[in-house]
Amino acid sequence: MAAVTTSTSLPRTVLPRLLRHPAVAKLLLLAVVAAVLVPLADARWSGGSWPHALTVDLTGPLGRAGGWIIDNRDSHPLFLYFFGYVSNAVVLSVRAVYLLLLAAGWAGVTAVAALVAWRAAGVRSALGAGAAFLACGLLGMWVPTMQTLAVMVVAVFASVVLGTLLGLAAGLSDRTHRALRPVLDTMQVLPAFAYLLPVVLVFGIGVPAAVLATVVYAAPPMARLTALGLRDADEGVMEAVASLGATARQRLLTARLPLARKELLLGLNQTIMMALSMAVIASVIGAGGLGDRVYQALASVDVGAALAAGIPIVLLAVVLDRVTAAAGERLGQAGEKTPWLYAAAAVVAVVTAGRLTGRLDWPDAWAVNIAEPVNSAVDWMTGHLYSGVPYVGGTADWAGHFTTWVLDPLRDGLQWLPWWALLLTVAALAWLIGTWSTALTAVLAMAAIGVLGAWKPSLDTLSQVLAAVAVTLVLGFATGIAAARSERFERLLRPVLDVFQTMPQFVYLIPVVALFGVGRAPAVAAAVVYALPAVVRITTQGLRAVDPAALEAARSLGATPGQQLRQVQLPLARPALLLAVNQGVVLVLAVVIIGGLVGGGALGYDVVFGLAQGDLATGLVAGAAIVCLGLMLDRVTQPTERRAKTGA
Repeated sequence: MAAVTTSTSLPRTVLPRLLRHPAVAKLLLLAVVAAVLVPLADARWSGGSWPHALTVDLTGPLGRAGGWIIDNRDSHPLFLYFFGYVSNAVVLSVRAVYLLLLAAGWAGVTAVAALVAWRAAGVRSALGAGAAFLACGLLGMWVPTMQTLAVMVVAVFASVVLGTLLGLAAGLSDRTHRALRPVLDTMQVLPAFAYLLPVVLVFGIGVPAAVLATVVYAAPPMARLTALGLRDADEGVMEAVASLGATARQRLLTARLPLARKELLLGLNQTIMMALSMAVIASVIGAGGLGDRVYQALASVDVGAALAAGIPIVLLAVVLDRVTAAAGERLGQAGEKTPWLYAAAAVVAVVTAGRLTGRLDWPDAWAVNIAEPVNSAVDWMTGHLYSGVPYVGGTADWAGHFTTWVLDPLRDGLQWLPWWALLLTVAALAWLIGTWSTALTAVLAMAAIGVLGAWKPSLDTLSQVLAAVAVTLVLGFATGIAAARSERFERLLRPVLDVFQTMPQFVYLIPVVALFGVGRAPAVAAAVVYALPAVVRITTQGLRAVDPAALEAARSLGATPGQQLRQVQLPLARPALLLAVNQGVVLVLAVVIIGGLVGGGALGYDVVFGLAQGDLATGLVAGAAIVCLGLMLDRVTQPTERRAKTGA
């Protein structure tokens, strides 16, 4: 009898405890709401896809808006006294930097780069900086390199200023942080091709439009990482500073910013990388420089010429990355004045000698042609790896299997689900890890896609994004963990990540198509290559920032390296890992447009078509749908700050 009583009373104790769990209670409440609303919605708007009656046609309003901009661009005060001044300021700044670079000559620019790198990071970095600039000349790309460098200096400076100001506001105010989060999502997720058309309508073809597009894309990482560094400042240090009577401004300057130095440097690094990755896209609207050379080479399917212009972009990124990172580490350290003065005098002498001898331009006889051997190598790869590889099959087979086994089931499954089932799924995922407002935002973002009339292509894009993000996170977390555990591996990996993140997507577009064919699989491959470096970097930084005292305590208790990773490092690095997930989603979405150029179809194709045809409605609607996808994915993958702290 006692055994029977125990067995029957067990569910009576477990069930109430289960019902008190927050996740179960939320799901039950959501189920009750669904039981009431779903039959009404299905009776009113039956069918699997989004109801046509709930869509809004924006073709007319957007067409009229574009017409108004064109008609008033030369007469309206907004354009004359605001956008006009902004455009003139950008043009004058870029021109001043470019003329300064030309006046210094190739020898002077190389000497200045080596001098700055030496003072910031030592002799090895100085030699690397000098070699990088000399390589740009040897590739026959000196003048385009100077054009790109002038545009990037202005764009990066503006991005860092804007990103730092936004990051300070978000890091010091919870309300501002919540308000800026969707704004930063929109800035970074909205594809560049989508806002190139309105930017061109306002500023016209040229450098101002290119710089503005670059700033919009490159400023969010600086803002996000600045806010992360300020919000994660050691509470003990902040309490100690406050107890000494420091004002809010003093606490910011003497405690928060120094404690957030690593995050600030990582933000600067990401801003530089993203600005340079925009070089080719900006060339579409008149930025010129290296990006224009890449774009022209790819238009004629010349991979070698595209690589010759793409390599200097990577070299610029590597040099700027190393020098700025080392300069930040040495802030506040006293240096020797005498060597600095001697080195500066040597640079002045080099510049003067170049001007007196009239050898400011790179000699044409010193240029090396790499286009022919590169094109031969691409042809060999296409002929030997595309198909017929023994046992493992060719890259075309891999792409076909990935499409058949992963992409097709994902797309078909998403499009088969009723529209209300997808909204419920989004609501459940967002509410489980956040609050009701998080779930509401995610549902509204998903519903907005249907209202815009982009339901089916958005689900097609979503299937590609989910597959690319899954591959990126698996590879990124594994590589980041390995880099965090081995400094030697991180040093070896760093230049590889630089190349992956800074090499313009257009450069590896043709090799990707040559290896994988045209379709959705190469679009996913391009997205993984582009998003992987940021995930690896943020994961490595987060794991290395874990309190050494916590690791030491775990080791003293006999924890193995694996246990330290699972039980100490990963839980304590949770904010950085969540940021890595966010950046993975954002960067994958940013390459959706590239997928549209290689057969990915869906929203990416619509955005490219809108820009090519000057169709503001098609391009902006598809771009807005991509933003809504990004906002929805952000809300279903990023817990609210309150829940992240409590671990609920």
